[in-house]
Amino acid sequence: MTQRTDILRSVVVGYGHYLPERVVENAEFEATLDTSDEWIRTRSGIERRHFAADDQHTSDLAAEAAKAALVNAGLSASDLDAVIVATSTPDLTFPSVATMVQTKIGMEQGFGFDVQAVCAGFVFAMSTANGLIISGQAKRVLVIGAETFSRIMDWTDRGTCVLFGDGAGALILEAQSGTGTNDDRGILSSDLNSDGRYKDMLFVDGGVSSTGTAGKLRMQGNALFRQAVEKLASTADAALTKAGLAHADVDWIVPHQANIRIIQGTAKKLDVPMERVVLTVQDHGNTSAASIPLALSVGAASGKIKQGDLVLTEAIGGGLAWGAVIIRW
Repeated sequence: MTQRTDILRSVVVGYGHYLPERVVENAEFEATLDTSDEWIRTRSGIERRHFAADDQHTSDLAAEAAKAALVNAGLSASDLDAVIVATSTPDLTFPSVATMVQTKIGMEQGFGFDVQAVCAGFVFAMSTANGLIISGQAKRVLVIGAETFSRIMDWTDRGTCVLFGDGAGALILEAQSGTGTNDDRGILSSDLNSDGRYKDMLFVDGGVSSTGTAGKLRMQGNALFRQAVEKLASTADAALTKAGLAHADVDWIVPHQANIRIIQGTAKKLDVPMERVVLTVQDHGNTSAASIPLALSVGAASGKIKQGDLVLTEAIGGGLAWGAVIIRW
């Protein structure tokens, strides 16, 4: 049988990330909270995180990651057709962060919009970008995850405020011809899910139509943990099955970097050793929608993730929303 060569694939051609200059070590919280470096590290794996400066907004972080990805790809803003930003902490209620990024990188054509699925946002954004590419609506899409979660923290709640950080990561996806097999480079499959019955496990207690304020993050950590491992393993399995692949085919898991215990539990369920998991949670904390692109960029820049590697990304966040994307790098 002759293999088809006219299948469009969304191939990663560039990556980049940005972290604010301010680094906050765990010890800084000891002065204001009943906590310690050991307590935070033991329960989350986090050692430090980055916080945006007072005059830095989510669009600023996103634009810096975008510029780095363009340099990495050898492209200019004029080569892009679309920008999708995954974020739950936009600069303004509207317009979208994506349109602000367009201006900041000098992109005067195409279109941009935001995706909001909290910590699963980047997975949803990649799947959306893939849909635009394989349907022929865009040739190159800049996909960004960017957050300033430090702006929605309750600094008296030691169970949440020590876990989150700020940052941004970006990928550039380009339409390229494939054979239709799982040997192709690019996005091979995705699996997306949500269930609003679990809203109270992770939410922000403010909003435009309710309180008129940004609100603060609230989380039921233990309950969320119990949901996370099962749902992450399940969505990873579903995405692998859609691509005709098995656990043994995975070269790297690049998970949402929320908690080392969740990451370890999910890897164990998938029978993938931790040596094949890209970890950045110790240095970045939970950067929500930014965590997967940050980890992808760090993993690729360090030489871990190489062209041709099979990469499994998976995330769960408020909603609850969860999903996975399989990429041949």
